[in-house]
Amino acid sequence: MKIHGYDMPLDLYYEANHYWVRVEDDVLVIGMDDFAQQLAGEIVFVQLPSEGKKLKKGKKFAQVESGKWLGKVFAPVNGVLLASNEALETDATLINQDCYGKGWMYKVQPHDMDELKELIHGQEAVEKWIEAEKAKYE
Repeated sequence: MKIHGYDMPLDLYYEANHYWVRVEDDVLVIGMDDFAQQLAGEIVFVQLPSEGKKLKKGKKFAQVESGKWLGKVFAPVNGVLLASNEALETDATLINQDCYGKGWMYKVQPHDMDELKELIHGQEAVEKWIEAEKAKYE
């Protein structure tokens, strides 16, 4: 769904720092949302932590850089990093080209799927959040 010019699929969950979460069976796929990738500009680097890294909800576990921006990636849930998108090592702009597809960043095995309930989800919540975020950056 387009919200103020940003593609924000409503079937995803969103972390407040603009990372999306998609449930695939018992694994969570994580990436940067359209709002963040547009704000950042061309992504030039994505830190790919090692598989098996333990993630603590709300704590930084990686970085993303653009020509004008350095961002932190925070764990949306407690869990274990299963995989990083190694294609981003050679072409980090995949995030700009297809942030919800080929530009995915990490796969995580969550300790508790109920933690998803604490993320931003659903049309009303996403619209309200993007409205506030848009106003903050204008």
